[in-house]
Amino acid sequence: MVIVLMGVTGCGKTTVGKILAQELNWHFYDADDFHPEENVEKMRKGIPLNDEDRLPWLEALRNLINQAHQEEFNAILACSALKENYREMLSHELKPVKFIYLRGPEELIQDRLNARQGHYMNPKLLPSQFAALEEPSPDKAIHIDIAPSPQQIADSIRSELGM
Repeated sequence: MVIVLMGVTGCGKTTVGKILAQELNWHFYDADDFHPEENVEKMRKGIPLNDEDRLPWLEALRNLINQAHQEEFNAILACSALKENYREMLSHELKPVKFIYLRGPEELIQDRLNARQGHYMNPKLLPSQFAALEEPSPDKAIHIDIAPSPQQIADSIRSELGM
């Protein structure tokens, strides 16, 4: 199984993903590590990525998910997956892929981004992330509130998935 933790930058995907991976003894992958350097530079400069920029990145992530299924290992993937067609590309005909949507108010996430250090993502890009976000329907992703602590969020996810 592959669990994709999705949502805008700063919602806690990586932090929660690492907790889950450790607790479940699964592999953890951060989609940020799969961006080509050109994308990283654009984001560092505060330039939003477009669909064309994201295509090679999404293809690399889909290959990772395929590998997990072929080699039969479980994985947690922290990935924004902001648009429905991105999620479809990541999961098309691949079972099981479970999407967990980490959602919260823009003000809370902006506060977290302003406090975050050592990440290339420019906090000024948050409004563009919310503009691009196509919230998944509850039948396509489990919705999890990000207000609690990362451990409580991980516990909620495990409960929702029966793990």
